[in-house]
Amino acid sequence: MPIDTEAQFTELYRANYEDVLRFVRRRAHPMNVDDIVGETFLAAWRRRREIPENPRPWLFGAARNVMLNADRSMRRQSALVVHIQLAAEAGGHEPAVDATARVDSRIDLVSAWQSLTPADGEVLALHVWEGLNARDAATVLGCTRAAYAMRLTRAKRRLASRLNPTAPAVPGAPALSPTR
Repeated sequence: MPIDTEAQFTELYRANYEDVLRFVRRRAHPMNVDDIVGETFLAAWRRRREIPENPRPWLFGAARNVMLNADRSMRRQSALVVHIQLAAEAGGHEPAVDATARVDSRIDLVSAWQSLTPADGEVLALHVWEGLNARDAATVLGCTRAAYAMRLTRAKRRLASRLNPTAPAVPGAPALSPTR
């Protein structure tokens, strides 16, 4: 799907902007989202003749590359904010009564998710949050569909074992699937 005109690029932009924005919002610091999305579409404009027929995975891959090249100090700062928030929740601070049930129901999942490697988190996020099929997710990660499928299976098992550490690791255990 080489793009030859500004009108074609505008159509690509309008059709994919919201998806790219959601993809980046789930992964980047809120202050950086607009810059990353802008740089993603700038890269798309520069490489407009290389964009495949299905541009969504390509755009996600470009956004991922922009994020990987982002300032590492911002990642450390974000990690510090999460650490401080978890420490505040763990230290005598009582959440409001109506929020207690919500916190209790999600704390195990948050802890398990945060204990995953960034690679496992990325593979699961492409599956659960972005709803990509194996072929499109593999395009985002720059690997084969088979490699992505194997990484996804292993990441699901590792997350499941963290959610229920007493359960034996069974190769045929049911797979996690999106709840939304």
